[in-house]
Amino acid sequence: MIFRQLFDGVSHAFTYLIGGGAGGEALIIDPVLEKVDRYIQLLDELDLKLAKALDTHVHADHVTGLGALRDRTRCVTVMGRESRVDVVSMRVEDGDRIEVAGIVLEAIHTPGHTDDSYSFRMSDRVFTGDTLLIRGTGRTDFQNGDPWAAHDSLFNKLLTLPGDTLVYPGHDYKGDTLSTIAEEKAHNPRLQVASAPEYAEIMNNLDLEDPKMMDVAVPANLSIGFSLSEPLLGERTLSIDQALDWHGRAEVFFVDLREEGERRHDGVIPGSLHAPYRKLDEHVAPAGALNALALQADKKLVLYCAFGERSALAVKTLHEAGVENVHHLGGGLAAWIKGGGRLAPPADDV
Repeated sequence: MIFRQLFDGVSHAFTYLIGGGAGGEALIIDPVLEKVDRYIQLLDELDLKLAKALDTHVHADHVTGLGALRDRTRCVTVMGRESRVDVVSMRVEDGDRIEVAGIVLEAIHTPGHTDDSYSFRMSDRVFTGDTLLIRGTGRTDFQNGDPWAAHDSLFNKLLTLPGDTLVYPGHDYKGDTLSTIAEEKAHNPRLQVASAPEYAEIMNNLDLEDPKMMDVAVPANLSIGFSLSEPLLGERTLSIDQALDWHGRAEVFFVDLREEGERRHDGVIPGSLHAPYRKLDEHVAPAGALNALALQADKKLVLYCAFGERSALAVKTLHEAGVENVHHLGGGLAAWIKGGGRLAPPADDV
């Protein structure tokens, strides 16, 4: 396994790069916009392809690098289902698994710092975002923070992990880089409380200034989706009404770009084929399945994913490969469900 802990000296934010090995895929946790060039350089140096980029929550102290990494690498962006970000590729819930190159992260919903805060656990470590810091915990006084929820996340979720679990936080302001669950239980002053009311009393009286970047970072981090004002996407994006009208026509193929776990969890548009986004290059190649389908002059492809991000990227990729009769479902399966579209269990693969 390749593992790198990276640091932004301005926001004091940690970013984590995890890969399965040279020539394989990788994921990144909590990327910072100003460091994206460095991440791309490091990926090239380590011979890694970025498959997924995760944010533990909507950050208030720096602008996320999720959108920039998506645009430059076509990676899948991931956040918790509670996040109010306009568009990300994949939204996870408590207990969901995120898999890349044999690496498995378990999503743990740990609200309190914000209501959309998540931690991500591997077998021997946990990435705690701003929920659990080294000898500290995340503030709870903005972005729907809640000290009572934070106490529950800390004491009933994170601190129940094995004591030797490594703790990798989202920030540090003192120069520390990692800890363990046992260390934090023993030495974190915020955790030396007997009850949730006692913890809430501490957190409600911290009297901290707002993060300097908050007024810029939060709006920017809530708006990382594609703009449909791009001429190509404007032309190739189907509304839910159009998609429902097209569904069932003999000349139209609906193609699901989601991962198998998403398909099992949420179901599929009936009759749709499966072409996982992570294998898009194979499908778009001259001998690839999507290319072969799209080259049939009397056929149309309608790509869809969970929320419309992956399908928009795929439309652009196919267009660059010279394929023109491709559209995508704006808003993805979420829009299909909201619009009353039927669902079915997973079936065919491309």
